[in-house]
Amino acid sequence: MFEKLKQSKLMFWSCELLILATLILVSSKINFIFQPIGTFFSTLFAPVLIAGFLYYILNPIVELLMRTKIKRIWAVAIVLLLLVAAIIWILLSVIPSLVQQISSLAYNMPDFIRQVENWLADVAQWPIFREVNINKYFEQLDISYGTIIQQFLSGLSNSLGSIVGTIASATIVIITAPFILFYMLKDGEKLVPNIKSFFPEKRREQIVELLGQLNRTLANYISGQAIECLFVGTFTFLGYFAIGVEYAFLFGVIAGLTNLIPYLGPYLGLAPAFLVTVFNDPFKALLCCIVVLVVQQLDGNIIYPNVIGKSLKIHPLTIIIVLLVAGNIAGLLGIFLGVPFYAICKTIISYVVKIVKEDKQNENKKKITTTLDTGKS
Repeated sequence: MFEKLKQSKLMFWSCELLILATLILVSSKINFIFQPIGTFFSTLFAPVLIAGFLYYILNPIVELLMRTKIKRIWAVAIVLLLLVAAIIWILLSVIPSLVQQISSLAYNMPDFIRQVENWLADVAQWPIFREVNINKYFEQLDISYGTIIQQFLSGLSNSLGSIVGTIASATIVIITAPFILFYMLKDGEKLVPNIKSFFPEKRREQIVELLGQLNRTLANYISGQAIECLFVGTFTFLGYFAIGVEYAFLFGVIAGLTNLIPYLGPYLGLAPAFLVTVFNDPFKALLCCIVVLVVQQLDGNIIYPNVIGKSLKIHPLTIIIVLLVAGNIAGLLGIFLGVPFYAICKTIISYVVKIVKEDKQNENKKKITTTLDTGKS
Protein backbone atom coordinates (compact mmCIF):
# COMPACT_ATOMS: atom_id res chain seq x y z
CA MET A 1 0.00 0.00 0.00
CA PHE A 2 2.83 2.39 0.93
CA GLU A 3 4.59 1.59 -2.34
CA LYS A 4 1.46 2.55 -4.28
CA LEU A 5 1.23 5.83 -2.36
CA LYS A 6 4.89 6.59 -3.09
CA GLN A 7 4.34 6.02 -6.82
CA SER A 8 1.06 7.96 -6.91
CA LYS A 9 1.15 11.28 -8.82
CA LEU A 10 -1.62 12.63 -6.57
CA MET A 11 0.54 11.99 -3.52
CA PHE A 12 3.56 13.59 -5.18
CA TRP A 13 1.75 16.81 -6.14
CA SER A 14 -0.05 16.98 -2.78
CA CYS A 15 3.32 16.92 -1.00
CA GLU A 16 4.75 19.49 -3.40
CA LEU A 17 1.83 21.89 -2.80
CA LEU A 18 2.03 21.32 0.95
CA ILE A 19 5.76 22.14 0.97
CA LEU A 20 5.13 25.26 -1.17
CA ALA A 21 2.32 26.44 1.16
CA THR A 22 4.58 25.86 4.18
CA LEU A 23 7.39 27.89 2.60
CA ILE A 24 5.00 30.76 1.83
CA LEU A 25 3.63 30.68 5.40
CA VAL A 26 7.11 30.67 6.95
CA SER A 27 8.29 33.46 4.62
CA SER A 28 5.31 35.63 5.57
CA LYS A 29 6.19 35.24 9.27
CA ILE A 30 9.85 36.24 8.80
CA ASN A 31 9.31 38.96 6.17
CA PHE A 32 11.50 41.35 8.20
CA ILE A 33 14.50 39.32 7.00
CA PHE A 34 13.59 39.95 3.36
CA GLN A 35 12.79 43.66 3.84
CA PRO A 36 16.38 44.88 3.15
CA ILE A 37 16.45 42.73 0.00
CA GLY A 38 13.13 44.23 -1.11
CA THR A 39 14.44 47.74 -0.44
CA PHE A 40 17.59 46.97 -2.45
CA PHE A 41 15.62 45.77 -5.49
CA SER A 42 13.03 48.57 -5.27
CA THR A 43 15.84 51.15 -5.23
CA LEU A 44 17.47 49.66 -8.32
CA PHE A 45 14.21 48.92 -10.14
CA ALA A 46 13.59 52.34 -11.72
CA PRO A 47 17.18 53.09 -12.93
CA VAL A 48 17.67 49.54 -14.23
CA LEU A 49 14.27 49.65 -15.98
CA ILE A 50 15.06 52.99 -17.68
CA ALA A 51 18.60 51.90 -18.58
CA GLY A 52 17.30 48.58 -19.95
CA PHE A 53 14.67 50.36 -22.05
CA LEU A 54 17.30 52.69 -23.52
CA TYR A 55 19.72 49.78 -23.99
CA TYR A 56 17.35 47.93 -26.32
CA ILE A 57 16.74 51.13 -28.30
CA LEU A 58 20.40 52.20 -28.57
CA ASN A 59 22.19 48.84 -28.80
CA PRO A 60 21.22 48.29 -32.50
CA ILE A 61 22.88 51.66 -33.29
CA VAL A 62 26.01 50.55 -31.42
CA GLU A 63 26.08 47.30 -33.40
CA LEU A 64 25.61 49.25 -36.65
CA LEU A 65 28.56 51.52 -35.85
CA MET A 66 30.73 48.52 -34.96
CA ARG A 67 30.18 47.12 -38.46
CA THR A 68 32.08 50.15 -39.78
CA LYS A 69 35.20 48.96 -37.90
CA ILE A 70 34.65 51.31 -34.93
CA LYS A 71 35.62 49.86 -31.54
CA ARG A 72 32.72 49.18 -29.18
CA ILE A 73 33.82 51.73 -26.57
CA TRP A 74 33.91 54.49 -29.21
CA ALA A 75 30.59 53.38 -30.66
CA VAL A 76 29.06 53.56 -27.17
CA ALA A 77 30.55 57.03 -26.64
CA ILE A 78 29.11 58.29 -29.96
CA VAL A 79 25.66 56.88 -29.17
CA LEU A 80 25.64 58.39 -25.68
CA LEU A 81 26.66 61.79 -27.10
CA LEU A 82 23.76 61.53 -29.57
CA LEU A 83 21.44 60.64 -26.66
CA VAL A 84 22.62 63.68 -24.67
CA ALA A 85 22.07 65.89 -27.73
CA ALA A 86 18.56 64.48 -28.17
CA ILE A 87 17.74 65.09 -24.47
CA ILE A 88 19.03 68.70 -24.71
CA TRP A 89 16.90 69.26 -27.84
CA ILE A 90 13.83 67.87 -26.05
CA LEU A 91 14.46 70.10 -23.02
CA LEU A 92 14.97 73.23 -25.14
CA SER A 93 12.21 72.78 -27.74
CA VAL A 94 9.72 70.02 -26.95
CA ILE A 95 9.21 70.59 -23.20
CA PRO A 96 8.62 74.39 -23.51
CA SER A 97 6.00 73.76 -26.21
CA LEU A 98 4.25 71.21 -24.01
CA VAL A 99 4.36 73.53 -20.99
CA GLN A 100 2.97 76.39 -23.07
CA GLN A 101 0.08 74.28 -24.38
CA ILE A 102 -0.71 72.86 -20.92
CA SER A 103 -0.72 76.39 -19.47
CA SER A 104 -2.97 77.58 -22.29
CA LEU A 105 -5.34 74.67 -21.73
CA ALA A 106 -5.49 75.42 -17.99
CA TYR A 107 -6.09 79.13 -18.70
CA ASN A 108 -8.98 78.31 -21.06
CA MET A 109 -10.52 75.75 -18.70
CA PRO A 110 -13.29 78.17 -17.55
CA ASP A 111 -14.37 78.63 -21.18
CA PHE A 112 -14.40 74.87 -21.63
CA ILE A 113 -16.56 74.41 -18.51
CA ARG A 114 -18.89 77.14 -19.79
CA GLN A 115 -19.24 75.27 -23.09
CA VAL A 116 -20.18 72.11 -21.17
CA GLU A 117 -22.78 74.08 -19.19
CA ASN A 118 -24.26 75.55 -22.39
CA TRP A 119 -24.36 72.09 -23.97
CA LEU A 120 -26.15 70.68 -20.93
CA ALA A 121 -28.60 73.61 -21.05
CA ASP A 122 -29.37 72.78 -24.67
CA VAL A 123 -29.78 69.10 -23.81
CA ALA A 124 -32.18 70.08 -21.03
CA GLN A 125 -34.51 71.51 -23.68
CA TRP A 126 -34.90 68.14 -25.40
CA PRO A 127 -38.41 66.67 -24.87
CA ILE A 128 -37.03 63.57 -23.19
CA PHE A 129 -35.29 65.68 -20.48
CA ARG A 130 -37.94 68.32 -19.86
CA GLU A 131 -39.09 66.57 -16.69
CA VAL A 132 -35.52 66.43 -15.36
CA ASN A 133 -33.85 69.50 -13.89
CA ILE A 134 -30.33 68.98 -15.29
CA ASN A 135 -29.13 72.40 -14.09
CA LYS A 136 -29.97 71.44 -10.52
CA TYR A 137 -27.87 68.28 -10.73
CA PHE A 138 -25.03 70.18 -12.41
CA GLU A 139 -25.04 72.78 -9.60
CA GLN A 140 -24.88 69.98 -7.03
CA LEU A 141 -21.68 68.73 -8.65
CA ASP A 142 -20.13 72.13 -7.81
CA ILE A 143 -17.83 72.09 -10.86
CA SER A 144 -16.15 75.48 -10.93
CA TYR A 145 -12.68 76.71 -11.73
CA GLY A 146 -12.18 77.92 -8.16
CA THR A 147 -13.25 74.58 -6.71
CA ILE A 148 -10.84 72.70 -8.99
CA ILE A 149 -7.93 74.96 -7.98
CA GLN A 150 -8.84 74.68 -4.29
CA GLN A 151 -8.97 70.88 -4.44
CA PHE A 152 -5.69 70.77 -6.34
CA LEU A 153 -3.89 73.02 -3.83
CA SER A 154 -5.35 71.05 -0.91
CA GLY A 155 -4.12 67.77 -2.36
CA LEU A 156 -0.74 69.37 -3.12
CA SER A 157 -0.26 70.53 0.48
CA ASN A 158 -1.32 67.16 1.91
CA SER A 159 1.12 65.26 -0.29
CA LEU A 160 4.08 67.63 0.11
CA GLY A 161 6.16 64.98 1.88
CA SER A 162 5.63 62.41 -0.86
CA ILE A 163 6.47 65.05 -3.49
CA VAL A 164 9.83 65.72 -1.80
CA GLY A 165 10.48 61.97 -1.65
CA THR A 166 9.56 61.60 -5.34
CA ILE A 167 11.96 64.42 -6.29
CA ALA A 168 14.76 62.75 -4.30
CA SER A 169 14.06 59.39 -5.96
CA ALA A 170 13.98 61.03 -9.40
CA THR A 171 17.34 62.68 -8.70
CA ILE A 172 18.87 59.31 -7.77
CA VAL A 173 17.46 57.77 -10.96
CA ILE A 174 18.80 60.63 -13.11
CA ILE A 175 22.28 60.16 -11.63
CA THR A 176 22.48 56.35 -11.64
CA ALA A 177 20.63 55.42 -14.86
CA PRO A 178 23.30 56.87 -17.24
CA PHE A 179 26.08 54.88 -15.51
CA ILE A 180 24.03 51.66 -15.69
CA LEU A 181 23.25 52.35 -19.36
CA PHE A 182 26.94 52.95 -20.17
CA TYR A 183 28.05 49.63 -18.69
CA MET A 184 25.10 47.80 -20.28
CA LEU A 185 26.14 49.08 -23.72
CA LYS A 186 29.85 48.52 -23.06
CA ASP A 187 29.72 45.06 -21.42
CA GLY A 188 26.29 43.75 -22.44
CA GLU A 189 27.78 41.12 -24.74
CA LYS A 190 29.72 39.63 -21.79
CA LEU A 191 26.55 38.93 -19.78
CA VAL A 192 25.61 35.61 -21.44
CA PRO A 193 29.09 34.00 -21.12
CA ASN A 194 29.23 35.00 -17.42
CA ILE A 195 25.75 33.59 -16.72
CA LYS A 196 26.58 30.46 -18.72
CA SER A 197 29.43 29.58 -16.35
CA PHE A 198 27.05 29.32 -13.36
CA PHE A 199 25.02 26.45 -14.87
CA PRO A 200 25.92 22.75 -15.25
CA GLU A 201 27.81 21.97 -18.43
CA LYS A 202 24.96 19.71 -19.53
CA ARG A 203 22.50 22.66 -19.65
CA ARG A 204 24.76 25.51 -20.76
CA GLU A 205 23.84 25.47 -24.45
CA GLN A 206 20.15 25.31 -23.59
CA ILE A 207 20.49 28.26 -21.20
CA VAL A 208 22.27 30.27 -23.91
CA GLU A 209 19.46 29.47 -26.36
CA LEU A 210 16.81 30.50 -23.80
CA LEU A 211 18.62 33.79 -23.04
CA GLY A 212 18.82 34.44 -26.78
CA GLN A 213 15.05 33.96 -27.13
CA LEU A 214 14.39 36.29 -24.17
CA ASN A 215 16.73 38.90 -25.63
CA ARG A 216 14.99 38.77 -29.03
CA THR A 217 11.55 38.99 -27.40
CA LEU A 218 12.50 42.06 -25.36
CA ALA A 219 14.40 43.70 -28.23
CA ASN A 220 11.49 43.26 -30.66
CA TYR A 221 8.94 44.52 -28.15
CA ILE A 222 10.81 47.53 -26.70
CA SER A 223 12.37 48.88 -29.90
CA GLY A 224 9.13 48.18 -31.77
CA GLN A 225 7.03 50.01 -29.18
CA ALA A 226 9.37 53.01 -29.30
CA ILE A 227 9.02 53.24 -33.10
CA GLU A 228 5.26 52.74 -32.86
CA CYS A 229 4.83 55.49 -30.25
CA LEU A 230 6.94 57.90 -32.30
CA PHE A 231 4.93 57.13 -35.45
CA VAL A 232 1.52 57.40 -33.75
CA GLY A 233 2.43 60.58 -31.84
CA THR A 234 3.90 62.33 -34.89
CA PHE A 235 1.15 61.51 -37.36
CA THR A 236 -1.64 62.13 -34.83
CA PHE A 237 -0.14 65.58 -34.18
CA LEU A 238 0.08 66.27 -37.95
CA GLY A 239 -3.53 65.11 -38.43
CA TYR A 240 -4.84 67.26 -35.57
CA PHE A 241 -2.80 70.23 -36.82
CA ALA A 242 -4.19 69.80 -40.35
CA ILE A 243 -7.84 69.92 -39.17
CA GLY A 244 -7.17 72.88 -36.87
CA VAL A 245 -7.38 71.29 -33.41
CA GLU A 246 -6.06 73.47 -30.59
CA TYR A 247 -3.27 71.94 -28.47
CA ALA A 248 -2.50 69.53 -31.33
CA PHE A 249 1.08 68.98 -30.16
CA LEU A 250 0.00 68.15 -26.59
CA PHE A 251 -2.69 65.74 -27.79
CA GLY A 252 -0.21 64.12 -30.22
CA VAL A 253 2.25 63.46 -27.36
CA ILE A 254 -0.58 62.00 -25.25
CA ALA A 255 -1.62 59.74 -28.16
CA GLY A 256 1.97 58.51 -28.58
CA LEU A 257 2.42 57.71 -24.89
CA THR A 258 -0.96 55.99 -24.46
CA ASN A 259 -0.18 53.83 -27.51
CA LEU A 260 2.06 51.82 -25.14
CA ILE A 261 -1.18 50.38 -23.70
CA PRO A 262 -2.37 47.63 -26.08
CA TYR A 263 -5.92 47.94 -27.50
CA LEU A 264 -7.05 50.57 -24.95
CA GLY A 265 -4.31 53.10 -25.79
CA PRO A 266 -5.84 54.61 -28.97
CA TYR A 267 -9.13 55.37 -27.18
CA LEU A 268 -7.35 56.90 -24.17
CA GLY A 269 -5.23 59.01 -26.53
CA LEU A 270 -8.29 60.21 -28.45
CA ALA A 271 -10.29 61.17 -25.32
CA PRO A 272 -8.65 64.58 -24.52
CA ALA A 273 -8.89 65.89 -28.10
CA PHE A 274 -12.46 64.61 -28.43
CA LEU A 275 -13.63 66.17 -25.14
CA VAL A 276 -12.05 69.55 -25.89
CA THR A 277 -13.65 69.79 -29.36
CA VAL A 278 -16.98 67.97 -29.12
CA PHE A 279 -18.87 70.62 -27.09
CA ASN A 280 -17.73 73.52 -29.29
CA ASP A 281 -17.42 71.88 -32.73
CA PRO A 282 -18.88 68.33 -33.03
CA PHE A 283 -17.76 68.07 -36.66
CA LYS A 284 -14.14 68.69 -35.63
CA ALA A 285 -14.50 66.00 -32.94
CA LEU A 286 -15.64 63.61 -35.68
CA LEU A 287 -12.56 64.57 -37.73
CA CYS A 288 -10.40 63.76 -34.68
CA CYS A 289 -11.91 60.27 -34.61
CA ILE A 290 -11.16 59.87 -38.33
CA VAL A 291 -7.53 61.00 -37.83
CA VAL A 292 -7.02 58.45 -35.05
CA LEU A 293 -8.72 55.72 -37.11
CA VAL A 294 -6.45 56.38 -40.13
CA VAL A 295 -3.28 56.50 -37.98
CA GLN A 296 -4.22 53.26 -36.19
CA GLN A 297 -4.94 51.52 -39.49
CA LEU A 298 -1.53 52.55 -40.84
CA ASP A 299 0.10 51.46 -37.59
CA GLY A 300 -1.73 48.13 -37.40
CA ASN A 301 -1.23 47.16 -41.05
CA ILE A 302 2.23 48.58 -41.84
CA ILE A 303 4.27 49.54 -38.75
CA TYR A 304 3.33 46.80 -36.24
CA PRO A 305 3.70 43.77 -38.58
CA ASN A 306 7.08 44.96 -39.89
CA VAL A 307 8.56 46.29 -36.64
CA ILE A 308 7.22 43.97 -33.93
CA GLY A 309 5.59 41.30 -36.06
CA LYS A 310 4.04 38.28 -34.43
CA SER A 311 7.02 37.62 -32.17
CA LEU A 312 4.97 37.81 -28.97
CA LYS A 313 2.26 35.41 -30.24
CA ILE A 314 -0.21 36.46 -27.54
CA HIS A 315 -3.97 36.19 -28.10
CA PRO A 316 -5.87 39.54 -27.85
CA LEU A 317 -8.11 38.16 -25.07
CA THR A 318 -5.02 37.16 -23.10
CA ILE A 319 -3.62 40.69 -23.46
CA ILE A 320 -6.86 42.22 -22.14
CA ILE A 321 -6.84 39.86 -19.13
CA VAL A 322 -3.16 40.63 -18.48
CA LEU A 323 -3.88 44.38 -18.61
CA LEU A 324 -6.78 44.07 -16.15
CA VAL A 325 -4.82 41.94 -13.67
CA ALA A 326 -1.53 43.87 -13.96
CA GLY A 327 -3.34 47.21 -13.68
CA ASN A 328 -5.14 46.04 -10.55
CA ILE A 329 -1.88 44.80 -8.99
CA ALA A 330 0.58 47.57 -9.95
CA GLY A 331 -1.53 50.41 -11.37
CA LEU A 332 -0.24 52.33 -14.38
CA LEU A 333 3.19 50.67 -14.19
CA GLY A 334 1.50 47.26 -14.35
CA ILE A 335 -0.44 48.30 -17.45
CA PHE A 336 2.78 49.31 -19.22
CA LEU A 337 4.89 46.33 -18.09
CA GLY A 338 2.24 43.58 -17.88
CA VAL A 339 2.44 42.42 -21.50
CA PRO A 340 6.28 42.22 -21.79
CA PHE A 341 6.46 40.51 -18.37
CA TYR A 342 3.86 37.96 -19.52
CA ALA A 343 5.77 37.45 -22.79
CA ILE A 344 9.00 36.72 -20.84
CA CYS A 345 7.25 34.27 -18.50
CA LYS A 346 5.59 32.57 -21.46
CA THR A 347 8.93 32.22 -23.27
CA ILE A 348 10.62 30.70 -20.19
CA ILE A 349 7.78 28.26 -19.43
CA SER A 350 7.47 27.18 -23.09
CA TYR A 351 11.21 26.54 -23.30
CA VAL A 352 11.30 24.59 -20.00
CA VAL A 353 8.39 22.41 -21.17
CA LYS A 354 10.24 21.82 -24.45
CA ILE A 355 13.40 20.76 -22.57
CA VAL A 356 11.42 18.39 -20.32
CA LYS A 357 9.78 16.76 -23.37
CA GLU A 358 13.12 16.39 -25.13
CA ASP A 359 14.68 14.81 -22.01
CA LYS A 360 11.81 12.30 -21.78
CA GLN A 361 12.17 11.43 -25.46
CA ASN A 362 15.92 10.93 -25.04
CA GLU A 363 15.34 8.69 -21.99
CA ASN A 364 12.82 6.60 -23.92
CA LYS A 365 15.24 6.24 -26.82
CA LYS A 366 18.00 5.13 -24.43
CA LYS A 367 15.66 2.57 -22.83
CA ILE A 368 14.67 1.20 -26.24
CA THR A 369 18.32 1.04 -27.33
CA THR A 370 19.30 -0.70 -24.08
CA THR A 371 16.46 -3.21 -24.45
CA LEU A 372 17.45 -4.00 -28.04
CA ASP A 373 21.12 -4.41 -27.09
CA THR A 374 20.12 -6.73 -24.21
CA GLY A 375 17.93 -8.77 -26.53
CA LYS A 376 20.72 -9.17 -29.09
CA SER A 377 23.17 -10.30 -26.42
